[in-house]
Amino acid sequence: MKKLALCAFAAGSLALMGCQSMIDKAKKEAKYSAYEMVGVEKRDLFKKEVKKVQSSQEDTSEAFKDALEKLQKIYAFDGGNLERQYKSLNSSYEDAQKEVASVHERVKTLETTAEDLFKEWEGEIQQISAADLRRKSSENLRATRQHYNQFHASLKKSEKSMDPVLQKLKDHVLYMKHNLNAKAIAGLKVESDKIQNDIAALIKNMNDSIAQAESFAKTID
Repeated sequence: MKKLALCAFAAGSLALMGCQSMIDKAKKEAKYSAYEMVGVEKRDLFKKEVKKVQSSQEDTSEAFKDALEKLQKIYAFDGGNLERQYKSLNSSYEDAQKEVASVHERVKTLETTAEDLFKEWEGEIQQISAADLRRKSSENLRATRQHYNQFHASLKKSEKSMDPVLQKLKDHVLYMKHNLNAKAIAGLKVESDKIQNDIAALIKNMNDSIAQAESFAKTID
């Protein structure tokens, strides 16, 4: 009886997943159709998503840069209002948290749009009867894919490094919340150096990815 119930549950779960997948696909196709009706093709959407990812990364880089500057002020504390500085740092952490979430969403949308664009492009190449034009279109597709893959690798490297650094920043923010005194902060010399180096490295990775996005955007204009 239990096995039957388990099988029924599993079958139901798979059916729901299948239905959700069909719904998501239908929504996506409806969105593309709506854009195409006003003259906006997948390639145009793809360009926009690349620029949105670039913009989102720039905002995230600035948020981490702001948090780094505030961390440095706290760890170099030589008097003043620690409570105010902590609240300012916490605000920067929350900003960084929001920006990181935004990057994740932008990357997902970009990846979906890229996959759909390349799939459509491949299908349309097969509809070209002239061999020379079909060959040229195939070459353009390969070149675009190659440039995208280079950009995407840099993007994923940057994206992958965000969450661990964000968590470390959260650790420091929470520690300060419960140990808001000069002596406790002074005892975090090693930890402070590590988090500052981690944030600086992340900002560099993000700036590299931003440059890659800008370079890639030029190849698809």
